[in-house]
Amino acid sequence: MKLIELQQLFRFLEADQRKFALRNHVMFKLLATTGMRRQELVDLTWEQMDLESDAVRIYGKGNKERILPLHRMVLPLIQEYREQLEAPRLHPKEPVFTNYLGESLDPRGLHRIFKEVLQHAGLPPHRFTLHHLRHTFATLLLRSKDTGSKVDIRTLQELLGHESLATTSIYTHVDLEQKKQAIESLQFDM
Repeated sequence: MKLIELQQLFRFLEADQRKFALRNHVMFKLLATTGMRRQELVDLTWEQMDLESDAVRIYGKGNKERILPLHRMVLPLIQEYREQLEAPRLHPKEPVFTNYLGESLDPRGLHRIFKEVLQHAGLPPHRFTLHHLRHTFATLLLRSKDTGSKVDIRTLQELLGHESLATTSIYTHVDLEQKKQAIESLQFDM
């Protein structure tokens, strides 16, 4: 998913007024700004959310724990979402996100919701999966290095919860846009 497509998705999420719009807004921005896996999102409980430290505790593959900082754009959304829930739904052991029946979401349900949101956002649902949000997160972080931010491959490895640095290194590929910029920077004085 390119940045422009992610921005289109975000604009739709911000304008959506349908039932469950706020839940969807929080879910997809949380995925896009933390890089967590879809299973990690559906397993998320309120006790994992530390809104005092602006972080979330994730239990990834092999039940490995990692702490992810929450982006400032999602903090007010999470707070607004919490405020609209009834007290029993905020119990520390309760799932953060539920389906229309009030039950825990499963990965397939999350996938179905994502495809529906993409459709409403004017993006082709067949072109994108939830993993694209994770991939876009990683790619944008590595690109931000060019803007003065210091995101190295090991930091990205920790954020994504990869066991092996080799797995993380797939995000270091040079994309076509970077290649074009490199070619255009050539100076020929004739």
